Amino acid sequence: MKVGWFVRGDVDGFFGLFVDNLLQLMLIAVLCGKVCGMPPDLVYGRILPGAALSILFGNAFYAWQARKLAIRTGRTDVTALPYGINTVSLIAFVFLIIAPIYFETKDPNLAWQAGLFACLASAVLECVGAFVGGWLRRHTPRAALLSSLAGIAITFISMGFVFQIFAMPAIAVVPALLVIIVYGGQIKLPLGLPGGFFAVALGVAMGWILRWCGYPFFQPLQEPYQFAVHLPGTAFSDMFAFLENGRGWKYFSVIFPMALFNVVGSLQNLESAEAAGDRYDTRSSLLVNGFGSIVAACLGNPFPTTIYIGHPGWKAMGARWGYSMVNGVVITLLCLIGGVTLVLKVVPMEAMIGILLWVGLIITAQAFREVPRKHGVAVAVGLLPALAAWALLLVETALRKAGTSLYDVAPRFGNDLYVYGIISLSQGFMLTCMILAAMMVFVVERQFLKAALWMATAAVLSFFGVIHAYVLTPAGVQNRFGFGAARAYALAYLIASLLLVALHYYNRGRETELTGVVA
Repeated sequence: MKVGWFVRGDVDGFFGLFVDNLLQLMLIAVLCGKVCGMPPDLVYGRILPGAALSILFGNAFYAWQARKLAIRTGRTDVTALPYGINTVSLIAFVFLIIAPIYFETKDPNLAWQAGLFACLASAVLECVGAFVGGWLRRHTPRAALLSSLAGIAITFISMGFVFQIFAMPAIAVVPALLVIIVYGGQIKLPLGLPGGFFAVALGVAMGWILRWCGYPFFQPLQEPYQFAVHLPGTAFSDMFAFLENGRGWKYFSVIFPMALFNVVGSLQNLESAEAAGDRYDTRSSLLVNGFGSIVAACLGNPFPTTIYIGHPGWKAMGARWGYSMVNGVVITLLCLIGGVTLVLKVVPMEAMIGILLWVGLIITAQAFREVPRKHGVAVAVGLLPALAAWALLLVETALRKAGTSLYDVAPRFGNDLYVYGIISLSQGFMLTCMILAAMMVFVVERQFLKAALWMATAAVLSFFGVIHAYVLTPAGVQNRFGFGAARAYALAYLIASLLLVALHYYNRGRETELTGVVA
């Protein structure tokens, strides 16, 4: 079988993944500069080039992996795993590690070193997780792996972009609707034009035409662009400087759950890819995932890179493996020449995000479509913790914009908004999503002992603070680990586990009686 490197569908896949990666790079530039006080030479000269090369490394591997799978199986519809910087880790590392150190010391270089250490430690833990990931994937119901992914897709991806689209209807609504219509209805455009590319081009044209007509809905970046080549350098001494001064271990309460989050998220993305028809080896995929973050930290990027959510969306667009390779090359070139700002001076962001909205929708649909119908209730239950995490983000954002914080306002909510319940359910939400969905699958299947085991797992994780435990501080919601960290939840889950064991024996006794009656 002759296998090339690029097909027509890779054009749309590239645009979608490129927009996603570009959004993360924009966040890095804004948050590191405005929140963490880092100078432009550090952001554009060290962090973004380091991020670019780690993204190139991962995209190259996953493109090669997909092409190898296509050759081995004789298929031409294999799609590479998408790869980039993890948004949740990015936000967590900025607001729970880097920014607090900057606020305390007013030293942006020390804050950057803290991020590098956190990225390296998280990556090492991910590599360790690669050796148990296959076992976890084999023993976890598909509904449990897909439900939390769907929760992230419908909240942090879809809803956030829906708000942005409808806040700028003149240039965003038409491209977004066009993407949904073309891909949702599997409609072919005239001349074989890729739907995503045409939608983005239409949005760009509308933005500039309206601007020339005196309606400046599109505001290009005012920051001037000057061409310069920024080559990454090594950051070994900076990574370990933070460890040597003793501060590094203090932030393991953030680093450990983020590493666990990345491992679990990658497992879920691998399961999502398999549900779409592409089965990839778990261990090698996770090892490269962790090694990519090690490359990032060594080159000066403090934000982990990881397997992305979105494989079913890119596959539905007809993307194969070329989209991944081209994305890695383009992102690298942009970062090395400081071109992120140049793109945003020409292309309205609102014209591009309809593609990401579609990806969020198709992932949510997949969670219900690719499991047995009776497991649909398990997927629905698994969405709840993700909804809580998203609600917490909205509350914290609103309070921050109002000039206050959740620490100051939380006691005033009372019964108008059970904010402490929102916080508790949001802590370790990806694990809670999996546990609740898995428990429900086994209840539906009348396998009560397995359901009880999942509830016992939740009890242990709660007791040690991996889920539900938190401390509300002026800096925000922080994890709290230790014995009895969330003992009330541990007790509740333990009781639920014992009830499920009782149901097992009660149900088994009834089945024995019914069998005897039938005989």
